[in-house]
Amino acid sequence: MTHANHSGRMARLFRRSIAAAALLLAPGIAAAQDRVHFQYSWLPTGEYAPISAGIERGVFRRQNIELTYSTGRGSGDAVRRIAAGASPFGDGDISAVMDARMRENAPVRCIMMQHAMSPHSLFVLESSGITSIQQLAGRTLATTPGNSHFIYFPLVARMNGLDPSTVRWITVDSAAMAPMLITRRVDGAPLFATHLYYQNKQAERMGQRIRAIPFAEHGFRIYSYCWTATEETIRTNPELVRRFLAAVHESYLWAKDNVDEAARLHNRRHPDVAADDAAGSMRIMYEYMFPDAQALANFGQADRARLQETYRVVALSQNHPADADVSQFVDTRYAPPPR
Repeated sequence: MTHANHSGRMARLFRRSIAAAALLLAPGIAAAQDRVHFQYSWLPTGEYAPISAGIERGVFRRQNIELTYSTGRGSGDAVRRIAAGASPFGDGDISAVMDARMRENAPVRCIMMQHAMSPHSLFVLESSGITSIQQLAGRTLATTPGNSHFIYFPLVARMNGLDPSTVRWITVDSAAMAPMLITRRVDGAPLFATHLYYQNKQAERMGQRIRAIPFAEHGFRIYSYCWTATEETIRTNPELVRRFLAAVHESYLWAKDNVDEAARLHNRRHPDVAADDAAGSMRIMYEYMFPDAQALANFGQADRARLQETYRVVALSQNHPADADVSQFVDTRYAPPPR
């Protein structure tokens, strides 16, 4: 090979290398995406619109995450699936995390807090005449497997002068709870206050109206939902945890200021959830996530005093030891810092 031919060949190889590097660095061409599955604890109602918006707007993609998700049947069900390794990440009520760890040493922790104030409520029909917890004696309520409301109910009942054993519970599928209430097959259904807007629209079509009895108005000042991960995920892939939480954090803050657009994007992914219903759920959700400026500034962080109070309530409800170390339930090291 002549010197000229060799030089020409090297020049071509150099140009190809430069072109390949430019392609990798070009806008829109990202590194290989981590395929991540997120286990919802519930149906894809409007509370999940920020996640849909984050996917549609490329927030997760910018964190090199290709996010998929599955719907759930309650917090207890979601925590069990996470503990079994079905998904690295999920969401659910912290009471389900606490209960699973105390009963089974489930390897699941809350990695970022969602609600600063509990949205737990009991839905009843106005036509039932029920206006308080005390009036539930002899009534039948629906629940789902591991439902956090069910975990809390014995304490809520006792705090309000009701013997919890006088209430009958039946376990049903998550999608059946509200319809069973509206059609009067049960007297009450424990649901988050965030569901009131769209469930009441359904009830009004049947000539009924729903009344919400919030647990927060009956002595509860505790944490509720959090995002969860397996201990193995936290230990072996902390950078993925950090990126996942950064995307979730950004998605929820953006949706707070763009409720209608987030609802529209959610409806695009879930046509069965009307944009108006999703927007109504989100507006209520943010009241419980950010009841004040401090909660907004500390979004995602866990306050130890409130965490201790939350465990006290769970322990009383489920007969767990009162002296458990609450640090075992959370690991928020990789959540975005306070603003």
